Amino acid sequence: MTHSLSSLPPSFSLNPINKYSSNSNNNNNPPSPSASLPVSTLLFSSFSQKFSRNGKWVSRKNRYYLAKPGDQDLETSELSSPQVSRENTAASSSTGYGNASTSFLSILCPLLRLFSGGDPSQERNHALEVATSSLSTLARFPWGSRSLSESLESHDITISDPPMPMQLFEFEACPFCRRVREALTELDLSVEVYPCPKGSLRHREMVRSFGGKEQFPFLIDPNSGISMYESGDIVKYLFKHYGKGRSPSMGLLESTLFTGWMPTILRSGRGMTLWDKARQEPPLRKLELFSYENNPYSRIVREALCELELPYILQNVGEGSRRTKLLLDASGSKEVPYIIDPNTGTQIGDYKKILSYLFKTYSAATV
Repeated sequence: MTHSLSSLPPSFSLNPINKYSSNSNNNNNPPSPSASLPVSTLLFSSFSQKFSRNGKWVSRKNRYYLAKPGDQDLETSELSSPQVSRENTAASSSTGYGNASTSFLSILCPLLRLFSGGDPSQERNHALEVATSSLSTLARFPWGSRSLSESLESHDITISDPPMPMQLFEFEACPFCRRVREALTELDLSVEVYPCPKGSLRHREMVRSFGGKEQFPFLIDPNSGISMYESGDIVKYLFKHYGKGRSPSMGLLESTLFTGWMPTILRSGRGMTLWDKARQEPPLRKLELFSYENNPYSRIVREALCELELPYILQNVGEGSRRTKLLLDASGSKEVPYIIDPNTGTQIGDYKKILSYLFKTYSAATV
């Protein structure tokens, strides 16, 4: 028996229910991140031309996200159409930082692949794996290890999972995606993860279709109808709406430029590129992973899930998590990672066995 939260079908089909209609006043004032609109409205409504700069909301086909200077997330345009590439350029025209991040990534990725451990499905030096992942944990030590739910409840503030699961499109090696996952751990939130490694067969195309460009992380919250880019804005949104207005943890937003790249470098780009032998068809049902962001063993498993482009339900169980009982009921232990595959009925709690199982089960050779 699995303990899954409700989820969308693997195909992630979001069908439009109705069109966005607004009066002239609304046309002059695009909705803020707290606007309550159906996801289908934001993603599939008729074309609406609203472009703005200097931190204002931008609307393309009623998809809203911030076009602001400063902390630009990773944009990967090698798979984008010319139209999307022009949109990316326009969205970041007020700053050179987005281009700098992209240029740095274009240099870093080949270097990391050069020094990586090669085929991720082959036998690994596990002492080295754990050592580099543990150093990555130390680099991000203050964030993503414990839930803030206890401290929030101690101030008569309660937090709970939203009625419908959020969907996060990201890839494990991305430092900007990492701080969103750290925030999810601290807020004790579960989320559906759609890994988007380089060479992605499915999920990157979904992001381009839903959001208009290929940039990560990308969050969809069907509870408020918001879809958004920019990790800093996503973190603030999560704390505002699911942390009852609490400010993000000290240093969480500011630290990415200083230590956010360390796990990516120390792990030699694991969790960045699609494994060339990964099965093309997604599983019928999402896997379920009990984890917390800064756990060194869970990190290794999430990297594998990304390299196989396997969508999964991320159950965050940081220290003090309310979800610990769910983990105890499923595994009889508080240890993570713990994975449940409803497609085969498999449940495993050892990271080495999880790696072996994933690459064996979801290899194209096993189809």
